[in-house]
Amino acid sequence: MVRTQIYLTEQERDALRAIANETGKTQSELIRQALDKLIGELDGGMRRRNLMAASGIWKDRNDLPDIRKLRREWERLPAAHGK
Repeated sequence: MVRTQIYLTEQERDALRAIANETGKTQSELIRQALDKLIGELDGGMRRRNLMAASGIWKDRNDLPDIRKLRREWERLPAAHGK
C-alpha cells in the first residue's frame, strides 16, 4: 500500500470517525472501500460506453465469414455433442 494524505472537511472527518467507531473499521479501511466502490461504478460505466461505441463496427464488412453458417456446421460435428 501507498501512504496518501488527503484533506477532509471537518464534517467529513467527524462522519468518518463516527462510522469507523460504529463499524470497528479504521478510517483508512473506510476510505479504501469508498474509493473501490467509486472506481467500480465509474469503471463499469466506462466499460459500457466502450461496448456501446464498439457496437456494430463490423456491420458493413463483407470480408468476414458467415458466423451463423459456421456455427451450424460446428454444431453438426459429433465432438460438439460429447460423442
